[in-house]
Amino acid sequence: MSTSELIKVLIVDDSSVVRQILSRDLGRDSQIQVVGTAPDPYVARDKIVALQPHVIILDVEMPRMDGITFLSKLMAHHPLPVIILSSLTGRGTQTAVDAMAAGAVEVMCKPGTAYSVENVASLLIEKIKIAAKARVRATVQAPAIRAHAGAASELATTDKLFAIGASTGGVQALTEVLTAFPADAPGTLVVQHMPANFTASFAKRLSTLCRVEVREAADGDSVFPGRVLIAPGDFHMVLRRSGARYHVELKKGPEVHHQRPSVEVMFDSVAKYAGANAVGAILTGMGADGALGLLNMRRAGARTIAQDEATSTVWGMPGEAVKCGAAEQVVPLHEVAPALLHFVRQMNHAI
Repeated sequence: MSTSELIKVLIVDDSSVVRQILSRDLGRDSQIQVVGTAPDPYVARDKIVALQPHVIILDVEMPRMDGITFLSKLMAHHPLPVIILSSLTGRGTQTAVDAMAAGAVEVMCKPGTAYSVENVASLLIEKIKIAAKARVRATVQAPAIRAHAGAASELATTDKLFAIGASTGGVQALTEVLTAFPADAPGTLVVQHMPANFTASFAKRLSTLCRVEVREAADGDSVFPGRVLIAPGDFHMVLRRSGARYHVELKKGPEVHHQRPSVEVMFDSVAKYAGANAVGAILTGMGADGALGLLNMRRAGARTIAQDEATSTVWGMPGEAVKCGAAEQVVPLHEVAPALLHFVRQMNHAI
């Protein structure tokens, strides 16, 4: 591989031991070139300009400026794929969610001591290669809750529901979609690939931004207008129906597409129990989880949407959905919520 084809990586960490170990271990991969290191964000800023890295490895706890603040500034003015590698992301799930909301492509937990960082090198190499292909966009603050023309009118959505799946880049994408929902939006099921415990922090953050109620799903929770249920990490979430009422069931079961929760599992259950009363959307994410499930939803009479390639951080899951014919519409991220709500109005008018 020529030098021009190598993935250029900048490591930003206040620990000289971590910088040394990561430089050594990442540099052993034939596709990666560590072009520089920085002990804090101020040094990193200058090196980003000088070295033009493709991917940044970023710590959170650093002198002069913390990593989340730096990430927010970077993504607003000079967006690049960033992988957070920090001990805080293990102890404090809210920090991990904040990092993803600020624009991190991936969040990884640093081992207990600086000298054990080499234990994560192989996984980090894999994440760097994924991140290098990601399309990152300049970020803006989460939109303020406001009235949307036409969106806040009565939707009569008692037995309609939304099902949304996402992975890499999904924290930002879901925030944009869900904050655009009116208070009476259809009951919504969400699968975002996240580790156990992260989803509760993510739901809590969204609940402060949205007009709808957002919560981490519990077994048996009812699905009704104005409520968003997020599948908890390490549990599949499936839709069930009892008479005219929808509820969710949480279960372990094997991973599907290497994921638990799996978008595919959720979509398949929605196809079975909601059919033509559902609208499905598949957003940015690596891999193919949910593509065939969305196709099953469409075959069952549901309306279906995929996020377009230009606005996806990784056009894996939505791309696979488009490829297999699962997506009735392919729209940019800012049009996902309007498209979901438009489909529901069409469904209501057809009654």
